[in-house]
Amino acid sequence: MSIRSSALRRFAALPLLWCCAPAPVEAETTPDFFAAALCQPPYSFEHATALYNAAEKLGKADMSIMGAGIYHLPAPITRDGFTTQEVIFAGSAVGVLIEGHVAEQLAQKYQLERETNPMLGASTLGFSRRLPDADQRMKDLGLISLVAREGPAMKGRTMLVCEFDSHEDIAAMKALEKYSSGQ
Repeated sequence: MSIRSSALRRFAALPLLWCCAPAPVEAETTPDFFAAALCQPPYSFEHATALYNAAEKLGKADMSIMGAGIYHLPAPITRDGFTTQEVIFAGSAVGVLIEGHVAEQLAQKYQLERETNPMLGASTLGFSRRLPDADQRMKDLGLISLVAREGPAMKGRTMLVCEFDSHEDIAAMKALEKYSSGQ
């Protein structure tokens, strides 16, 4: 076999390899922010940091709502009949802003209970549910809850977040509730 025919066979196979080769895999995909809002997986500092880093790549955060960082998604996400186009990071909570005043509908869909504390006036209507013990990965530091809240600062949207509360914050909120009720 001549060198020339061997080289021709190799080059003849190139178009076949090129057209049948697998498509390149995108190195970075957008995380499922809606799933994160539903505590899937349950909140962790590592996961929240990864979500934050991904959100930072979307653009500059809107910091106009009570110090929360809000990032605009390139396209709307609809799940279970609820639509969002914004990711929110507030303290140790990560989630999404759902279009409309839908806290009650979110509560019904995700089995949330009415909150008794109006979050110092920041929330006019709130619902939450602590995750089961099996999903409390940081139980020694605090507790994780799924939360839906409405308030005037959210301008026609409802916050749906996975929230981590330290034991100290939980104790402080209980003390504030007790003080506010005059007990």
